[in-house]
Amino acid sequence: MTLPAITPYPLPLPEHLPANRASWRIDPARAVLLVHDMQRYFLRPYPDGADPLRGALANIAALTDACRAARIPVCYTAKPGGMDPEQRGLERHFWGGGMRAAAEHTAIDERVAPDAADVVVTKSRYSAFVGTDLAARMAGQGRDQLVVTGVYAHIGCLLTAADAFMRDIQPFFVADATADFTADDHRFALEYAAGRCAVVTSTDRVLAAVGAARIDVSTGG
Repeated sequence: MTLPAITPYPLPLPEHLPANRASWRIDPARAVLLVHDMQRYFLRPYPDGADPLRGALANIAALTDACRAARIPVCYTAKPGGMDPEQRGLERHFWGGGMRAAAEHTAIDERVAPDAADVVVTKSRYSAFVGTDLAARMAGQGRDQLVVTGVYAHIGCLLTAADAFMRDIQPFFVADATADFTADDHRFALEYAAGRCAVVTSTDRVLAAVGAARIDVSTGG
């Protein structure tokens, strides 16, 4: 019941993304960037310096930098270590006891670590909304779009996107800023998201959407 070893695989290219049913577009005034579960424990199964992790890290870093410059809120999720069986809930039947309460497990990878102004939401279930104040935070900021990045694409990222959809928050699933167990798992997540609950997009497309807001902020417009 531990995490599997992950064999490198290439990140999906923009020209290979599934067709989206929804036609939503990212509005920087409505969006929040989510960096989902990029903790050392969850990244350990990936060979360092290889895709998908190498590319996902670089793309998440580019997105966090651009969103901060454009004053788009950046939110991180993190799971706590050392949860007791009640806190762990049914996930323990699939994944065991989870991570220890030690920085080598719980710390967010320094290559995409949060800044002082960013929000870190502690969660204990797949979805970033369950048992957290993420939805309330977004509503308080008048924001109803969630740009999803992180790991794992077919588990927490997908369930968060689906949960956002059911709360009338438009999810945008960034294909090359997420990573998964296998290429097939990753593809499944993208196809489900595009067909059922989100707009699947790429880092370059998000950066283009964010760029307009960044220019406006820098010019004082």
